[in-house]
Amino acid sequence: MKRTSPWMTGLITLVAIFAILINLPSQITVPFDVNQVFPFLNHQKKLTINHTLVLPNLTNLLNLAHIQADYSLHKGLDLQGGTSLTLQADMKKIPVDQRDNALEAARTVIERRVNFYGVSEPVVQTARVGSSYRIIVEIPGITDVNQAAQLVGQTAQLTFWEEGASSSAKTTTASSSANLPYGVPQYLGPNAKETNLTGKDLKSATVGFDSQTGAPDVLLQFTADGTKKFADITKRNIGKSVAIVLDNVLVSAPTVSSVIPNGSAQITGSFTTDQAKQLAIQLDAGALPVPLSILQQQAVGATLGQQSLDKSMFAGILGFIIIIAFMIGLYGRLGVIASVALVLYTLLVLAVFRLVPVTLTLAGIAGFILSIGIAVDANILIFERSREEMRRGHSPQRSLELGFARAWTSIRDSNAASIITSLILYYFGTSIIKGFALTLFIGVIVSLFSAVVVTRTLLQAFYRK
Repeated sequence: MKRTSPWMTGLITLVAIFAILINLPSQITVPFDVNQVFPFLNHQKKLTINHTLVLPNLTNLLNLAHIQADYSLHKGLDLQGGTSLTLQADMKKIPVDQRDNALEAARTVIERRVNFYGVSEPVVQTARVGSSYRIIVEIPGITDVNQAAQLVGQTAQLTFWEEGASSSAKTTTASSSANLPYGVPQYLGPNAKETNLTGKDLKSATVGFDSQTGAPDVLLQFTADGTKKFADITKRNIGKSVAIVLDNVLVSAPTVSSVIPNGSAQITGSFTTDQAKQLAIQLDAGALPVPLSILQQQAVGATLGQQSLDKSMFAGILGFIIIIAFMIGLYGRLGVIASVALVLYTLLVLAVFRLVPVTLTLAGIAGFILSIGIAVDANILIFERSREEMRRGHSPQRSLELGFARAWTSIRDSNAASIITSLILYYFGTSIIKGFALTLFIGVIVSLFSAVVVTRTLLQAFYRK
């Protein structure tokens, strides 16, 4: 058998160290029992003191270098808990032949809002029940139902209003003050008019903080066309107020002191940081094309998810131990080497889950456990081929070399089929199926590295002369 390549051994060692560091918990709590004696009362009491030990995992090491990083495992709705919403779209004003497109557009906007909010692996899918058009939203990690409903359900129609209009800008006149947005007549009077500047002219919306008060606000940046419109509006309203209206409600009415040619605006108000962030997300993601109403809402607790996670982890660990016992019992020393490679494989897959990051659901855990079986299958093919060569009179070293060479085509073809299946499931499946397909895909890719590189290098080191 060929001698072990030093650089390959070094690479595997570095990968193993990296996988261990990234999978180490940030800290562990160690309980200590202490007997406290009360001499005057001739009595002693047993106390338990919890001592927290900080471990040198990758996150803590990067924090020492002032690099902020979070490599914790992300959990899905079924494991972490969160909010489930069923929204119904009002299609009365939408032509029948355009309703499917409008529903899909609304789904895209909601998905963008949830993703901008930083939620991992939300489920946003459409459903049609008779003549009812619905959007089902599952948001992991957000247990406040009202916060979730406001995030996904608000229409986010942004408009700008002024006291009067000039011929240089297109305006729409309200028939009476009753038709004006709430709060606008108090600032602009009953003859306020809407400008042609809307949320469609918005390029980006970000959270900022007032330089004087430190209060959070929302900073707007318009497109090139919107910049021209906004410059024209500020030019003709110097010394006057311009109202910023969101969903027919006044949110700010700043006084224009000078022309603003750079297309920047600021929405101020009594915002908390979370409220400013949510408003910026809604504006940045775009307005909903159809009004949505909440048909059903519920908070999904994490208790059931934790029980499911514990059972899944127990099943995975038990299966892992059985596989190792099977490999060692059937193949002896070769099984021990394969088991070491399997442990490294598991650490590598979990490391990839943390780096991507992959949001773990029960379906995703099932895909991961299935990939462990695929990884073992490659080792079994190699070892059985090697046994055949040993029966033909070859030495153990030569038998392993031939076993790797002749098993490679079978390993390649079977893993290629698994990869293709995973890609098809990910492309055509729903969110739950995608989670299963993604973990299976990552597991199959890493299993190729584990079987062909790690196991082979360990065997070369074990049988080197």
